[in-house]
Amino acid sequence: MLAENTFMNNSFLLSAKRICIAAFLSLNTVMYAQKADISTISEKTLNSILEKNRNYYTEGKVADYIPELGKMDARAIAFSVVGKNGKIFNTGDVHKKFTMQSISKIIALMIAVNEKGEANVFNKMGYFGTDKPFNHFSNLETTSKPLNPMMNAGAILTTSLISGEGEKPFLKILDLVRYITKNNTIDYNTSVYESEKSTGHRNRGIFYLMKNNGLISGNEDQLDNYFKQCSIELTAEDLAKIGYFFANECVRFDGDTKYKNAEMSKLIQSQMLIAGMYEFSGEYARTVGVPSKSGVGGGIAVSVPGKMGIGVFSPALDQHGNSSAGYHMILDLVKQYDLSLF
Repeated sequence: MLAENTFMNNSFLLSAKRICIAAFLSLNTVMYAQKADISTISEKTLNSILEKNRNYYTEGKVADYIPELGKMDARAIAFSVVGKNGKIFNTGDVHKKFTMQSISKIIALMIAVNEKGEANVFNKMGYFGTDKPFNHFSNLETTSKPLNPMMNAGAILTTSLISGEGEKPFLKILDLVRYITKNNTIDYNTSVYESEKSTGHRNRGIFYLMKNNGLISGNEDQLDNYFKQCSIELTAEDLAKIGYFFANECVRFDGDTKYKNAEMSKLIQSQMLIAGMYEFSGEYARTVGVPSKSGVGGGIAVSVPGKMGIGVFSPALDQHGNSSAGYHMILDLVKQYDLSLF
């Protein structure tokens, strides 16, 4: 009888143990599913992440090499997501405007490739990443070609390849930004433009070096267009819409398919992934793992392929020229919802 009771007790304990293990595994599965379910994203979610990371601005510095940018409030912060079916979530200083700066490069690249073809554009520059800052001359003095279209040299060249005289290339960029965001009030900030033009001697040097190398044949109107595109002013929500556009085969957040192009989407996102965060891009790909493009105005546009667009804004920049608080907000959202491509 004692042996029988012992056997029954052991059987009960074994069954209970199995039930507990099954329940744990089931709970783990549910928790993982919740982690990956982006339908649970809400403004409350974003606000929680924003508040957690708000103080990272103290670890950065507002860009002041362009005097007008130095006037931005370092404490300003905004977070926006455009999710499934174009649903928009905002929190923070969502009405605060800032300039696109280098984020405009992905728009210019799309236009140049649409007009000239990918082969013709990349015959003049590379697909390479870099370990150098965004305004570095890189290999212009050796191979004569910019490393990629995300660094200033490649971006200046890209804008020069867009057809049209005078400011027509810039107006094409502005019109496409307005289309993607469905916001016709977007324009460029003339004060920032004038500030960039009057202090942009390094970019002017890059322009003339490429002109000397035979990559550029026009005059400084082309450089002015670059300064103007960098001065286009928008919000974090507008950036999220841009991120969504490239994440979804160049389909607008409201479903408009005018520019639908899966190959263009892949090209832009691949460049964002390998070079969109400058020399930090490799580490960013490891920690965050989604295509992103930053600008020294404090914005970052993020494309989560096939899923969503993310826009963040916080003007205090880290040593790489990327938004310090913005990076940490993106990192937390990506971790919480398992958004990394890897």
